Amino acid sequence: QVQLVESGGGLVQAGGSLRLSCVASGRTFSSYAMGWFRQAPGKQRERVARITSDGGTTNYVDSVKGRFTISRVNAKNTVYLQMNSLKPEDTAVYYCAAGSGPTYWGKGTLVTVSS
Repeated sequence: QVQLVESGGGLVQAGGSLRLSCVASGRTFSSYAMGWFRQAPGKQRERVARITSDGGTTNYVDSVKGRFTISRVNAKNTVYLQMNSLKPEDTAVYYCAAGSGPTYWGKGTLVTVSS
């Protein structure tokens, strides 16, 4: 069982930056690929970024490429999402998730980008 807790969301102006963190419980964090997802009001949840268990490979949805960076520190059971040049369309609840399913989900953190 893995429990995930996100933090770092908030209100930011367009063009600003935020860094989201997700801390995982359990001793198997380093064995899971991790992802960041988001869901905007009235829209389907989408995967924003993914990182392999060893951090060697990352993938991004086209809309955030060049602006967002996913990273992880396995020794701290933590995955990050650095978000730069934020746009109003990035407004959403952001979730981290573990596993290929994904299998485990956090409860989310709200990011609001004002124009």
